[in-house]
Order: sequence, then structure tokens, then C-alpha cells
Amino acid sequence: MNAERDDGGGPANDAAPEPYDATPFLPKRGKLPAHRRAAADCRGCPLHREATGTVFGRGDPHARLMLVGEQPGDREDREGVAFVGPAGRLLTRALGDAGIDEEGVYVTNAVKHFKFSQDEPRKRRIHKAPSLREMLACRPWLTAELRLVSPELVVTLGATAGRALLGPSFRVGTDRGVPRPLPAADGEDGLDEEVRQGIRVLATVHPSAVLRARDQDREGMYAGLVADLRTAAEVLDAL
Repeated sequence: MNAERDDGGGPANDAAPEPYDATPFLPKRGKLPAHRRAAADCRGCPLHREATGTVFGRGDPHARLMLVGEQPGDREDREGVAFVGPAGRLLTRALGDAGIDEEGVYVTNAVKHFKFSQDEPRKRRIHKAPSLREMLACRPWLTAELRLVSPELVVTLGATAGRALLGPSFRVGTDRGVPRPLPAADGEDGLDEEVRQGIRVLATVHPSAVLRARDQDREGMYAGLVADLRTAAEVLDAL
């Protein structure tokens, strides 16, 4: 009798299962540029097989404010730069309306490879939300960015980013707009406790959710995003 795979994908082959852990690909030392170079070769989960490449974070390496989204979109995947697609343009506008200078911000994603579905090679690639297993596999890169940038405030954009930093019980609708301490991870995650204690987390919606909203809801959702970013600015001013 053939052995069965535990992921529902059919009979197993003789090859060892692909690991879900980016830790072996992190450099032993170095700052953000060294980590960005190392991330380009990450094979920490199967998402690397279909994506164009790794999309690492960008921005001020000493930023007081870090923004964390879900994963790269189609354009980010093609260009290799975080938040340069439609959601990124809307985020730039929202930051400006909230009085935040984007030049002093660091932006990244909880997952560094684009996950998508595509029925035919020439058809548009459709975003798919990363699984918990994929998010946890990529967590070492996000932890490294937190350690190296050491921001005072992290704004999570959307449900995946919120769960990545605040835990599986996080819900955008009930937990947004309120700054809270960065909770300890389950097990050792390589983040110094002094760094962890210096970071606050504030959740809001992802800009892509604003873009997907119905016309009659979009203005209100955008206003809510700007209001949360204004709260972020106020928190930073008070620190």
C-alpha cells in the first residue's frame, strides 16, 4: 500500500518533504543588505518555486515606524520591491494624508514570496492568502527585520500581518487602532527581549482591502485607514 501524504495531495513519493523554515537561509551576521542578499536564495517553503523572486523589505534602516503587510502582489513580485503596486500607491497617499513622511518608514511583508493561482500561463495571476504554515516558515525574516531596524511602532496591515505578530486570535475588525505591546513568540525566535519590549504594535486594514471595497464603502474604509495611521503618528509623538 502506498504511503499517503499528510497534506491531502495524494500518494507520497520517496523524496523527503520540503521543509517549512527559513532559518537555515538567514546569514549568521550582517545588517539589512546582507539579509536582503541572503533572502534572494531562500528556499524555506514551497512558495519560492512559482514566485519570480524574494521581495524583501525596503526603507529607512533606522525607522521608528515599520509597516508590515501580508505578502508581495503581482507587480511587487515582478519588480522585486515591496509596496509598489496599486495597494502601495494607496498606502503612500494614506501616509501623506495622515501626516507621516514615508521616507522615514520601513515597509515589508510577513511573507516574502508571492502566492497566487493561475489557470493558464498567460492569464492574470490571482492572489492567494498564505497559509499559517507558510507564514511561520517566513517568520525568521520578519524577526530579523524587527531586530535590525528596531522600530518603536509596527503597524500591521491586514489579517495575515496581524496574526504574524499578534497571534492566531487576532481579528482586524475588533483589534485595530489600539497600540499594544509586541507579544512574545511561542518558543525562541531570536528577538532580544529588550528589543521586543521597545516595540508597540497597532493594527489596521490592508490597503488592498480598501481597493476591493464596493464603491459606496471605499471612502469610509480609506478614512478608517488614515485615522489609524494618524493614531500611529500620535503614538510616535508621545514616545
